[in-house]
Amino acid sequence: MSIVRLSGIATLLLFLLIGCSETEDHSNDRFFLKKQSNFVPEFSAQNAYDFIQDQVDFGPRNPNSEGHQQAKTFLIETLRSYAGQRFVFAQNFQVEGYGETLELTNIIAAFNPNASDRILLAAHWDTRPRAEEDDSSTMQSQPILGADDGGSGVGVLLELARIFSENPPPIGVDILLFDGEDYGHSSDLDKYFLGARHWSANPPVPGYSPRFGILLDMVGGENAQFPKEGYSRRYANRLVDNIWSVAAELGHDNLFLPQQGGPVADDHLIVNQYAEIPMINIIHYKSDDGRSVEFPPYWHTHRDNMDIISLETLQATGDVLVEVLYNRIPLRQGAPNAN
Repeated sequence: MSIVRLSGIATLLLFLLIGCSETEDHSNDRFFLKKQSNFVPEFSAQNAYDFIQDQVDFGPRNPNSEGHQQAKTFLIETLRSYAGQRFVFAQNFQVEGYGETLELTNIIAAFNPNASDRILLAAHWDTRPRAEEDDSSTMQSQPILGADDGGSGVGVLLELARIFSENPPPIGVDILLFDGEDYGHSSDLDKYFLGARHWSANPPVPGYSPRFGILLDMVGGENAQFPKEGYSRRYANRLVDNIWSVAAELGHDNLFLPQQGGPVADDHLIVNQYAEIPMINIIHYKSDDGRSVEFPPYWHTHRDNMDIISLETLQATGDVLVEVLYNRIPLRQGAPNAN
């Protein structure tokens, strides 16, 4: 064994280097999360559940249906009640579907609108126009209620909107509800993610560049598990690890599993590829080998109704999001974040 003796100057330099590493500047690290000792408002799973019930009460919300139009009105009015009339925007557009012209709408709400430093939260609000995975062949052509697949992500975001209205977030937050995510036949990905495609190609705010985005898809089902989804890891692996670490700290690692999952094509893939905004996906599926994707048994069936919605799953999802948004994102120096 050799012994290295340091001179006084060398010791001082070593001390300074250690000190610098401990106070490393993360101001330009968009994925960096650190506890800020801020107040974190309480997320209500019951409120989120009720917002899902409100949507399901309209029936299926597949494009061009009566339920779709009623849900659109409800979502816009609810978000305006929380964000204000001026800060909710309906992005209407048309897409050619299967023998029909789809009338679609992305719905966007801005909270803490004066902040230049922003986070994007998203979910899709449409429901699937068919139930090809249903056990009953006579029911496979009928649209589904989509309590989890379509309703749960929106329910969580509406509860967050209520919280933002009472407790303005320290950072700018934009809620984006995509339309037309689940329209296409299973073999036709070009007819999926219609709202994400339109929004990415036609951003309402040119140059919009939030730190990152979080997509919520099927975040309310019973016995849910959220592995680290494959495309999320490809585009924002550090963000995935950081958010899953927050979930573990809060005791929710039974849902936010510390394991890799297979890639799931979803709205976040379009946002990553075309809008070039790093967005991750919190989504319920099983992936035992880290490559495969197995959705829950009610997926794309008529069993996707309120019976499979879990308050425990909604609470865990909401707990993680409010902790991240209010207490883990260090504000950038010099960036206006006043409410």
